[in-house]
Amino acid sequence: MNNYTPEDLLLYLYNEASEEQTVAIKNALESDWTLREKLAVLKDSMKRLDTVMEAPRTDVVLNILNYAREQSAEQV
Repeated sequence: MNNYTPEDLLLYLYNEASEEQTVAIKNALESDWTLREKLAVLKDSMKRLDTVMEAPRTDVVLNILNYAREQSAEQV
C-alpha cells in the first residue's frame, strides 16, 4: 500500500500526475476509503477556492475616503 501525499492527490486532481501515477492513484482509490475521503476534502477545497471573495478592510476604505475628503478640501 502506497502513502499518497496531498501534493500527489492535487497533481491527480489537476491532471498533472504522470500516467503511471494516475493509474496507481485510481487503483488505490478503489480500495482505500481514507484516500477517497482525503480526495473529497481536496475537491471541496477546490470548489471553495472558486467562490472566495476578497474585500478590503474597513479601515483601509475609510483611510482612502478621508484622504480624498482632505484633498478636495484643500482644493476649495
